[in-house]
Amino acid sequence: MKKKKIAAIGLCAAVLVIGGCALYRCRFYFIGTSSAPVAAKENEDFGIPDIHSSVDKDGDGIDDQTDILQGARDYIATKPVYKSKYYNTGYPDDQYGVCTDVVANALRSAGYDLMELVSDDIESHPGDYGIEKPDPNIDFRRVKNLKVYFEHTAVPLTTDVYDISQWQGGDIVIFEKHIGIVSNKRNDDGVAYVIHHNDPFQASYEEDILEKRDDIVGHYRVSE
Repeated sequence: MKKKKIAAIGLCAAVLVIGGCALYRCRFYFIGTSSAPVAAKENEDFGIPDIHSSVDKDGDGIDDQTDILQGARDYIATKPVYKSKYYNTGYPDDQYGVCTDVVANALRSAGYDLMELVSDDIESHPGDYGIEKPDPNIDFRRVKNLKVYFEHTAVPLTTDVYDISQWQGGDIVIFEKHIGIVSNKRNDDGVAYVIHHNDPFQASYEEDILEKRDDIVGHYRVSE
């Protein structure tokens, strides 16, 4: 009788654990993946002028800053599924992706081929990257390499999230092991949201995370 009671308790515990895990996994689907934060504010709510780049890399009549922001939104609209894979094409050619793919696709929509650009920069500055055997198909999809690349090529900006006027939609924010595109949406304190892809269980691709992170290592603007 005692063994049956122990077995029953063990079974109940297993059901609770499995059920909890399933519920946690399913929340990604039930909460939704909207890229529009509810009741978010924008620059005009804080008297902050919108930033526009003087550069239009792809010549489409849209400045780089705006193009990159729109490119990030276009990419997350495809609802990529978080999964780390290697691709012979460099850029993922299926529905999967990781955080760096948000940035790579945002920049590509503005005319910047990050795969080629990072590969060229590694060739020019191998000592800064410390890569034993460069591989263009994957090097541009690693956060640590993008940190070096943007240090070399982009405009460095403040990492103080409360200097709110300096955070603009289309900027790039880098964390120790993560990267995203700064949104033009803001929380009630004016702190910018981030468009990113961190894991399979995000409630939204566009989130209010900057104040919650203590690992911001870089904030950049591709062009001025």
